[in-house]
Amino acid sequence: MFKKIFDVLIDHPFLASIFISDLFILLFHKPPFLFSLVMLTALMGYCMFLGQKLSLFKD
Repeated sequence: MFKKIFDVLIDHPFLASIFISDLFILLFHKPPFLFSLVMLTALMGYCMFLGQKLSLFKD
């Protein structure tokens, strides 16, 4: 399962770097509320993209 996740992150380096930097900014800094809401929306969109791309729960 983790190998599939890392393969997708390596296949899409630009999206992966945005995801990782966005996640660390939200975890370790306190951005303004509106900015954090936009960043959280971007994280949710990227997670939906990964879920569709990975299809982890299919046989």
